[in-house]
Amino acid sequence: MTLPRKSSNSSSLSSNSKAKWLRQNALLTLTIGAVFIGVLVGCVGRLGEPSANTARFVGFPGELLMRMLKCVILPLISSSLITGLAQLDVRQSGRMGALAILYYLATTGIAVTTGIILVIAIHPGNPAHYPGQQNTKNQPIISMADTLMDLIRNIFPDNLIQATMQQTQTKIERINGSDGILIEKYKLGHTDGMNILGLIVFCIAFGIVLSQLGPRGRPMVDFFAILDLVSMRLVFLIMWYSPIGISSLIASKILSVENLTDTANSLAMYCLTVIIGLSIHSLISLPLLYLFLTGKNPFVFAKGLLQAMAIAFGTASSAATLPATFRCLEQNLGIDKRVTRFVLPVGATINMDGTAFLTATLASIGAASVPHGGLVTVVVVLTAVGLPVGDVSLIVAVDWFIDRFRTAINVLGDAYGAAIVHHHSKEYLPVEGDGLLDKQEGGSELMALPENGRLLAEKERIEEKGKYYSPLSISPA
Repeated sequence: MTLPRKSSNSSSLSSNSKAKWLRQNALLTLTIGAVFIGVLVGCVGRLGEPSANTARFVGFPGELLMRMLKCVILPLISSSLITGLAQLDVRQSGRMGALAILYYLATTGIAVTTGIILVIAIHPGNPAHYPGQQNTKNQPIISMADTLMDLIRNIFPDNLIQATMQQTQTKIERINGSDGILIEKYKLGHTDGMNILGLIVFCIAFGIVLSQLGPRGRPMVDFFAILDLVSMRLVFLIMWYSPIGISSLIASKILSVENLTDTANSLAMYCLTVIIGLSIHSLISLPLLYLFLTGKNPFVFAKGLLQAMAIAFGTASSAATLPATFRCLEQNLGIDKRVTRFVLPVGATINMDGTAFLTATLASIGAASVPHGGLVTVVVVLTAVGLPVGDVSLIVAVDWFIDRFRTAINVLGDAYGAAIVHHHSKEYLPVEGDGLLDKQEGGSELMALPENGRLLAEKERIEEKGKYYSPLSISPA
């Protein structure tokens, strides 16, 4: 008589556990589902020969997602870097920076080596389908030296306000000389796009100096700590809109590609080579490096990053994925936020393992953390070795697809790097209560303000995935 009851009880417990899992992982489930929905909508939509306007309208929700993510990048990066470094001394910051740079150099070198081996083995270039060189003699070409000097100029911006909107770029003007010969004139110009590298360098310097001021710098540290909390709250709200935006971005890209089948056939070997290389790097090279340096299971770690990688696949932007990567590492995987806020913004700018497969190590450092940033480095490398730049147009036809896989691998590599730096630095990090934050009973954190108030940032004990900051409240001192 009791057996049916036990069976019913076990089934109810099973259904309750499934419902609990769905509640805890609702955002992850929606994000991954959005990727498949976007592909399905795009493929079905192509059956009706959609117009350019159709793709534009379908992609509008995705455009809004990109605008919102880019809007929070500046306050998020600046506040997180300054707050994290202000709680460390110079030796701790230097240790984490050295570990991060060594990791980035190692993984980029591994990626380049893997790419070279695959290109030699598979030889994706097929001379039979070579369409002939395009005439690029009349197009001015920026040299490798100028590109590197632009990179260094952007590291040291001369105007912080302008750095939030534009980057420095060398431009070439051709003018007719007195004897009718064209003369190339070099001048410094600007191109649209946030100078993330310059802003990161400034924020690192600002945070390190602020950490040396002691009590005098406490009000400024509290300000950036509050800005960091507000930015992450905004990110949490944006993340719930991301499934709609991701499906929109993927569907619009599929709808806007002309001759999808012909393009895939003509560049099939190139796509196959890149995907094999990315698979080796993400499933073998990076996990083995993580296992060797930490002794932990890399695939359990990667499981906690599924949402960030899904967003990276949808947006094709390492910078736009930063908020989700912060959230996954800190909430799901327990990485110290002082490490993530220092390592991830730098990694999103200089750690481009996916791009480095078919480019040079030096060119991949400083690649823009924006969609299609890899194409810029491809042009630089082709120019440096004297190959025709016009043939890059062949890659553009499939780069919208490959770029998503590259970005996901870049994000995965950044996350592994943050975890490795945290593993080797955690014993040197001071307890958060000894610095900016004072622990209260019950696990809440108090942030002192310069006046008679204090910001009580109540945080639930994070035992379930998907939990985040609880609403902020102000209480008198």
